[in-house]
Amino acid sequence: MSDHLANQDTASHKSAELAERGRLTRMAAAASITVAAFLVVLKLWASWETGSTAMLGSLADSALDMIASVATLFGVYVAAQPADEDHRFGHGKAESLAAIFQVMLIALSAAAIAFRAIERLMEGGRTAAAAEGIGVSIAAIAATFALLLWQRHVIRRTGSVAISADHTHYQSDLLLNLAVIAALVLDQFAGFSKADPIFGLGIAAWLLWGAWRAASEAIDHLMDREWPDEKRQRFVELAARHPELSNLHDLRTRTSGTQDFVQFHVDMPAAMTVEQAHDIIERVEADLSRHFPNMDLLIHIDPEGHVDDPGNMLTEEDEFAKLEKDT
Repeated sequence: MSDHLANQDTASHKSAELAERGRLTRMAAAASITVAAFLVVLKLWASWETGSTAMLGSLADSALDMIASVATLFGVYVAAQPADEDHRFGHGKAESLAAIFQVMLIALSAAAIAFRAIERLMEGGRTAAAAEGIGVSIAAIAATFALLLWQRHVIRRTGSVAISADHTHYQSDLLLNLAVIAALVLDQFAGFSKADPIFGLGIAAWLLWGAWRAASEAIDHLMDREWPDEKRQRFVELAARHPELSNLHDLRTRTSGTQDFVQFHVDMPAAMTVEQAHDIIERVEADLSRHFPNMDLLIHIDPEGHVDDPGNMLTEEDEFAKLEKDT
């Protein structure tokens, strides 16, 4: 009875954690939309006043930020939905799909900025109204910095891939706005007319690098990549504290959205009853779930002496050896 109540408490806790993660990620996505809309209005006016390619690139980036943030809001909303009959493993990969959509928009934005910058280099031209452009960029930096602080808090609490991709993009916005200020200062006050398109090309290159990093993480989630070595090693070390688990092998891990999935095999005495083995496994699952609260864990029991497919088996010692080799 006590084990049953403990399992109910664990399930209730997981449900509450999932709801809280959903609330935080939705709030972060909504904050991104609000900030992006505010910056679009400011930069639209500044682009008209200054004629700056760098400012135009910053405007295009903020406009795409707003579209991407709407996609992120949809992605985290879907990802927060509990598992159902059609999606037994939950909806976590919706976040990765939202992140991929963001990456596509970032890449398009970078290409458009680079094209405009090259055109400006070939045609020449100067910027105007540097004071207004610099003022708008400073306001944009302040708003973006506040958003980044909130996003960092949400990422620490949820591990959201979609919010992480959004965070990466807005980090680049800080440099982007600083680049706009530098371009306007060099153009208007130092007489270096090519500064604006050169900074525009730099902004495009930075955006593409950010897109590559965000895409890599999202693809890892979609392709069910194994956990990082440090995380796997911590899990194996915690599992090894349970003497009841003999010959831990065939460990498999993956992450979908904010949900972790783990499965492995262990040996148990062949003469042990199903009820005894069940009680032991439930205690082990409860302990491991305390250390990895957002984890779906499946433990398969093998009778001692049972031989698995040698090509598919990794014992506990093998796991440590593999981790040491990889690191």
